[in-house]
Amino acid sequence: MDAQSTVLVVDDSRTKRYLLVSWLTRAGFRVLEADNGAEALARVDIEPIDLVVLDVRLPDLSGFEVCEQIKQAHPSMPVIHVSAHAVDVVDRAQGLTRGADAYLTEPIEPEELVATAHAVLRYYQARQRAEFLAERLLGLADTTVAVHTAPNFTRLLTEAAAGAAEIFKSPAAVVAETFDGDCLAGIAAGPGREAGIVPWVVDDTGVPIGATVRVADPGEWALLDWPADDTVTVAAARLRDDRAPLYVVVPTSTQTERTPVLVQLAQAVAAAVEAQRSFDEEHRIAVTLQRSLLPRRIPQINGLDLAVRYEPASAQTEVGGDFYELVMLDGHLLLAIGDVAGHSLHAATVMAELRHAVRAYAVEGHQPGAILHRVNELMRTLLPTELATLCVLLLHPPSGRVRMASAGHLPPLLNVDGKVEFVQHSAPLLGVRAERPEDLEFVLPPGATLVFYTDGLIERRDATIDDGLAALAGVAGHVDDDLDRFCERLLVELAPPEIQDDVAVVALRRR
Repeated sequence: MDAQSTVLVVDDSRTKRYLLVSWLTRAGFRVLEADNGAEALARVDIEPIDLVVLDVRLPDLSGFEVCEQIKQAHPSMPVIHVSAHAVDVVDRAQGLTRGADAYLTEPIEPEELVATAHAVLRYYQARQRAEFLAERLLGLADTTVAVHTAPNFTRLLTEAAAGAAEIFKSPAAVVAETFDGDCLAGIAAGPGREAGIVPWVVDDTGVPIGATVRVADPGEWALLDWPADDTVTVAAARLRDDRAPLYVVVPTSTQTERTPVLVQLAQAVAAAVEAQRSFDEEHRIAVTLQRSLLPRRIPQINGLDLAVRYEPASAQTEVGGDFYELVMLDGHLLLAIGDVAGHSLHAATVMAELRHAVRAYAVEGHQPGAILHRVNELMRTLLPTELATLCVLLLHPPSGRVRMASAGHLPPLLNVDGKVEFVQHSAPLLGVRAERPEDLEFVLPPGATLVFYTDGLIERRDATIDDGLAALAGVAGHVDDDLDRFCERLLVELAPPEIQDDVAVVALRRR
């Protein structure tokens, strides 16, 4: 490595400069020259220089000053002081203190100069390699954290591709298979460039378990514009026989011996992908179970229009306990909507128990308040650590007579001829012992619409509940002729792009 190094010799004496250049050139160095401090400082800023041999006495600046300025701008550039005049201990000490890596006094032997140059370069090259590896390992650590905290699969791949591009200062691609079997590639054109996602198909035949590295033709991985006249290095990490491998692809020129950082990156991202796949699978199962516990169809009732929307939380969130019920019992529509505290599969199972309890007590002929009282006693006896909100309504379709009771649930919204109000019925939530008010009774006018919902529709971390209710009132001021379209619009305009909590919406309109 030393034989390829470039040395800048700085000396105002043409004769001495000639000797130094000759000795270093014969030793295999590429040598540049400067005869004053200003020229030396200009050259180190534009030339690829590995070592500076610097005379202490220069016509414009002292060698000490030049050395200090070089070290400020290029801390990893070694400097050797040479001097025929500043030769005592004080001079040598000053030179070393102000940044020089070695100090030679004349007369200098050629062998001593060449040996000192090699020794200084060996140290700095080892230091540069260590700093280079440390920088890559730091980038590896940052990328590992980013992929393991990514909220979904596509974000994981884009974080991995952006991290690889930053680590290797080059284009990078990361290819993996989703839980559904779709093969996607995260791609980044270079460090600091925004990463994206594209579909990509890979032949996984013959890829063993573990980590493997191979050099490939860029045409096999035509995901990006790879550097010309270079191949690509592909690291594959496969954790299980029944899983597709993960691939990290970067230009071969970026790699060092044994490609340690590339292999570690592939293994770290593969572990994150496996965790994300497992989470997606568990979430799919939980959501399927949760949906199976909800009504399978909406009853068709003369004189009423009904529409529902149920959206589970985004994939990074556990399922919740939101539920609704719509069923005709003895000529009355039973409508119930509730929310069990918590987000987990357990919350979903508690939700199923409450829904079946509501149906059972309603079949027995109880009014809404009595249903809530019995459900509350059931919870306090069999589910003493659980809390839930619930709103129950019985509606007689021909007359529009409504009897309603609530247990801490958000107030339904009533739209009558475009005028919006919330039907308040304040009462403690389920799971606590407390007095409950009498049922609320009113008549739903023809053409009026009632909207029931859970808190996922209106609650935001950056806004109050009053802000959410006001937003709902604004959006629900106009009710679409098609109630399905109306419910869809509520979700589109009120729910965030990534739903953090389950959302249930039930809309009822009396014709």
